[in-house]
Amino acid sequence: MTKVLVDKALLDALIASVEHYAEPVVEAVMPEVAAAVIPEVTSTVLAWGQKVSATFRERVRWIANDLKMDANFIMACIAWESGEKFSAGVLNMAGSGAVGLIQFMPATAAELGTTTAKLATMTPEDQLNFVYKYFVLQIKRHGPLVTLEDCYMSILWPSAIGKDASYVLFDGTKSPTAYRQNSGLDINKDQKVTKYEAAAHVRDKLTKGLKLAA
Repeated sequence: MTKVLVDKALLDALIASVEHYAEPVVEAVMPEVAAAVIPEVTSTVLAWGQKVSATFRERVRWIANDLKMDANFIMACIAWESGEKFSAGVLNMAGSGAVGLIQFMPATAAELGTTTAKLATMTPEDQLNFVYKYFVLQIKRHGPLVTLEDCYMSILWPSAIGKDASYVLFDGTKSPTAYRQNSGLDINKDQKVTKYEAAAHVRDKLTKGLKLAA
């Protein structure tokens, strides 16, 4: 057998070169991407968990895991939209025709292959199937729902998903009618409702709901 002689100095130099270029990729880049794109799944306790059934809690956690969302954010949005009732049949008080856990509008229900009348007769647990379908639709159209604000924007104003917290939804000068209808969300009364301001009530529901976690 022929022996191959390798210069030790050359071999050491090659090893050092590989180590120099390989380590930063693993240690610096990968954790940063993972943290930015995939949110950590919430703990075993669920905000507002005491207000719903064990099956409801299980399905919300499943939705969150499958869609890389925060289960507590989902519960906070449902608490706000349903007036803390967590009922499939709760109607919009303003008479818009919206119904249910996330206030499905008639056109939205039709897009999901059902009607608001059918949604209203479901159990809350079964209606979560359509909440899931709705989130899937918005994620495909606008991107992941990582923050509480984006989770809520998927319901209120989907085009704002992924935008900065300062993004203006309703401007009293540019769209006076839309602003007037949503002026109650304008916290600092500057004639503009930002994404962050619009989600303030939902953040409050999250804080309140964590006291009723299960």
